Amino acid sequence: MEALENKIKSLYGEKLRVRVCGICIKEDRLLLVHHKGLTSSGSLWAPPGGGMEYGEDAKTALKREFLEETGLEITIGNFLFVHEYLDKPLHGIELFFEVKNVNGTLKSGSDPEMGNNFQIITQTSFMPLEEIKKIPEASLHYVIQNITSFESLLKLRGYFKFH
Repeated sequence: MEALENKIKSLYGEKLRVRVCGICIKEDRLLLVHHKGLTSSGSLWAPPGGGMEYGEDAKTALKREFLEETGLEITIGNFLFVHEYLDKPLHGIELFFEVKNVNGTLKSGSDPEMGNNFQIITQTSFMPLEEIKKIPEASLHYVIQNITSFESLLKLRGYFKFH
């Protein structure tokens, strides 16, 4: 586990990253990706997304990240909000968009930057709110820790730092 933590820190730690994330709701279930080795709990359920690459626009990055992490092709709807994620050593400015699944089969994808020996994605799932509420708070992304409904999540607008 220490090797994984060192790899995460070397790639993503102690630097500010711009990330794009998608809120994808289907049949009253929210799409979440589980990552091991992230956060102090060693576990993080979060909406799909990831870092933008130099020269890449936000929508292109989000489509790429969704395909890598979930196997799904998406269309991108409304820009929702900005969240400043800070859980040392990770620090990111996250741009959240509403997205719709248009093609593909859900799978647990991979993180190309991590390489074959250090994959951190363990599961992807469309989860109902009742199931999400059963996950320990320390293992949930800050933006979904206190939601009361998926509609409330889709109505968020502005800049947030929930921790």
